[in-house]
Amino acid sequence: MSAATRKEWKEAIIEYSKELKLPAIRKYLEEYVQEACQRDACYEEFLAQLLQKECDARREASRYNRIRLAQFTHKKYLEDLSIKDLPEDAQKKLKILKTLDFLREGRNVILAGSPGTGKTHVAIGLGIKACMEGYKVWFTTVPLLINRIKECRAEQTLRAFQNRFEKYDLVIADEMGYISFDKEGSELLFTHLSLRAGRKSTIITTNLSFERWGEIFQDPVMTAAMIDRLTHQSYIINMNGNSYRMKETKEWLQKQQLA
Repeated sequence: MSAATRKEWKEAIIEYSKELKLPAIRKYLEEYVQEACQRDACYEEFLAQLLQKECDARREASRYNRIRLAQFTHKKYLEDLSIKDLPEDAQKKLKILKTLDFLREGRNVILAGSPGTGKTHVAIGLGIKACMEGYKVWFTTVPLLINRIKECRAEQTLRAFQNRFEKYDLVIADEMGYISFDKEGSELLFTHLSLRAGRKSTIITTNLSFERWGEIFQDPVMTAAMIDRLTHQSYIINMNGNSYRMKETKEWLQKQQLA
């Protein structure tokens, strides 16, 4: 085949890849052609490897989009956790949570304990791992969630929001207990979390023990019902312990002094 004919075929492949939206094939075509020629690879091998590159690129783009759409406030990975500095109960149960079996089973995870012990880090780390494995995740704080629900109701878009909320494989509701709610907020939160109960997983982080949840819901009947719904067949992690965040701050200050 002449050089001119080869060039024409490559140009045609580039055009087809544009029309079919195959950017990785367009990007790596020349590299793979040269490699195939050097190794005298068969046509089937060359085509399979080029298509595999396109598939890999799409999977990576999908992972990136799922993480972006999850709206994490920070990128916190499980690999960055200092396991030995986590509360004892978290050390024991983290291995189970990492399997993401709780997602496949539709179980909730409640991380309850004192501030700074790694609750949000663990929650986001599990959320990012879920995104990487193909699950649809959404991260929010509880106060922001309640405000969002109120806004949707005022704008008459509540049904659309509820449909999206129900379909997430995992919702992470951070900071339960930092701010108390009015009666309307409590009822809306209860209603929406109940939509997912027993079907889809929710991770909740809270600095309050269950005995103190009445302080934020201000209704003993609703408080009891909320605890019952959320804790049924859930993983409850005791996060009381030394401040993980304070330890990191002290280490950072020490480094500044040595610099």
